[in-house]
Amino acid sequence: MKTIQYAAEIINELNRTLDLVAEAEAEKLVDRILESRKVFVAGAGRSGFMARSFVMRMMHMGLDAFVVGETVTPGIDKDDILIIGSGSGETKSLVSMAEKAKGLGASVAAVTISPDSTIGRLSDFAIKLPAKPKAGADSEYKTIQPMGSLFEQSLLLFYDAVTLRLMDKNELDSGTMFGRHANLE
Repeated sequence: MKTIQYAAEIINELNRTLDLVAEAEAEKLVDRILESRKVFVAGAGRSGFMARSFVMRMMHMGLDAFVVGETVTPGIDKDDILIIGSGSGETKSLVSMAEKAKGLGASVAAVTISPDSTIGRLSDFAIKLPAKPKAGADSEYKTIQPMGSLFEQSLLLFYDAVTLRLMDKNELDSGTMFGRHANLE
């Protein structure tokens, strides 16, 4: 297979995966973000990079959004939401974050392959991104991609779709958001 053929198959995999996401779960996340005072997003590894991109877009919309673990991230409170992107739902550092957020009265949402995972069970609600897990050969979801790539790509596209829905609900466009873009570059 040639490079562009691989790219075409990746796009097919993304379409198959995102077609299986429950719209009601996605809409619940959008509504909870809009109801929250502050939004915190976390993920480990490549999922953490997807979290950063999502927080950046929410900042462009004027939402108080933060990446967990940054030095400028404030404390979480009961009127806030923590969104955790984790394929396995078992990453120890993310489990600890979910437990801490719940203990402080914040809402927790998981975006995961495994809603029955530890993080999924700790969450107020979970959005299932049906992709092949990083580890383990047996899965009903097939991919040509290595490790957790399908989940991580699907996570980015899902976060971008949530961004568009938030923009729609807040009657924002890219021009309005560009005014909040970094200007010291």
